[in-house]
Amino acid sequence: MQFQPDKKFYSRLFTEIFNYLDKTELTNNWRGVVIFPNRSVDTGDTERYTELLNSQRVTRVYLDELSSIETSSIGMEAVKLIIEPESTATTKAVEIVNIARQQIPDVTTIREIIQLIETILIYKLPRLSQEEIGKMFGLNELKQTRFYQDVFAEGRQEGKQEGIQEGRQEGKLEAIPQLLGLGLSIEQIAQALGLDEQVVRQAAQSKS
Repeated sequence: MQFQPDKKFYSRLFTEIFNYLDKTELTNNWRGVVIFPNRSVDTGDTERYTELLNSQRVTRVYLDELSSIETSSIGMEAVKLIIEPESTATTKAVEIVNIARQQIPDVTTIREIIQLIETILIYKLPRLSQEEIGKMFGLNELKQTRFYQDVFAEGRQEGKQEGIQEGRQEGKLEAIPQLLGLGLSIEQIAQALGLDEQVVRQAAQSKS
């Protein structure tokens, strides 16, 4: 994710990608997805990377243009929450979860979608309370998620405020594999979640 103009963005992006490919023992193929809020932020120098950017290796997504595109992708709708106005973000989140429950039979996948949406909302709306989260997604469903176990259980043992902070941190760490799966780089994830790059790398390795 890149939300600020940066002339050296693509240089850093491909450096991060090829450093990762060089160091990882995985042999699977790769694709990258770059998410911008709009085209005006996409100001990076591209001359040396034209072939890569024009190939199927890299996809550039402009969130402000997605609203005019008909799509049934629940994952894409979840990503669009990033630029959803705060006044409608929670309503939109509930709508996405309800659609997921209707369309996706796999409980594990639904839980992962809920966790991703929770992470986005916690990052976007830091004042969101535990009670509001519970009301949005249903307490029974919430109890089955890692978010509930980390925030609520630890909060009871160590105090509400400490539990919230630890839960937010854990929620961010839980979102890292999902964001990597979308093609985001370590640096992009660190910037989006407000984490140190080394923390993101360690979390990515532990989940692989």
